[in-house]
Amino acid sequence: MGKVISNKMVADGIGLLEVESNQGGKPGQFYMLRAWDNYPLLSRPISIFDVSDNRISFLYQVVGEGTRRFQELRAGDELHTEGPFGNGFPAVNGSVALVGGGIGMAPLFYMAKNTPNTDVFLGFSQQPYLTEVFLKVSRSLHVEVGGTILNGIDFNQYDTVIVCGPHGMLKAVQDKHGVHGRHNHVFVSLENRMACGIGACLVCSVKCRDGRKKACTDGPVFPVEEVVFND
Repeated sequence: MGKVISNKMVADGIGLLEVESNQGGKPGQFYMLRAWDNYPLLSRPISIFDVSDNRISFLYQVVGEGTRRFQELRAGDELHTEGPFGNGFPAVNGSVALVGGGIGMAPLFYMAKNTPNTDVFLGFSQQPYLTEVFLKVSRSLHVEVGGTILNGIDFNQYDTVIVCGPHGMLKAVQDKHGVHGRHNHVFVSLENRMACGIGACLVCSVKCRDGRKKACTDGPVFPVEEVVFND
């Protein structure tokens, strides 16, 4: 259990939750969070947004009963935090592009904070949020509202590209840059539904070119050419 330090809404339906914790984690990993006893049945997988000074932050979008419970948390409330889980982002060298679509930006801040020579590209369907914190930790920041952020990126300019966002965005990355790119340097972080976080339940199964894998233990980060996206 961890105590809530702060919980604030940074945009309509978007919350930033800060919790006491000495567990930490690396960029791209996630925690299973639970702010209730029996209902809803399942904990919710939420990416690490930031880690510092015995505290950990999570950026979440209110989309259902579980995340609505997160929105109701106040300073001093207790939150069950289990993790960190997942493989996280790969070790990188050289120039790096971090690309986020909507709430897919959540795991990218901690990566940018710990990675030099990083350009950040964020796409929003409506009003942008938290762009000012990305400015502090990146070489450059590019924001697109209402369009597609992918059109403004030359993937071949970078040694590594990491993308996190909705299914359609990740499929578009593979269609345009993934299988026939100059080399395998593009990674995607999947937003699959999860139940246990430890690979026991198979809820987060991912179809890959060499068989099925688990987003919670084999991922959530995969080389883009490895994943088979369904239309």
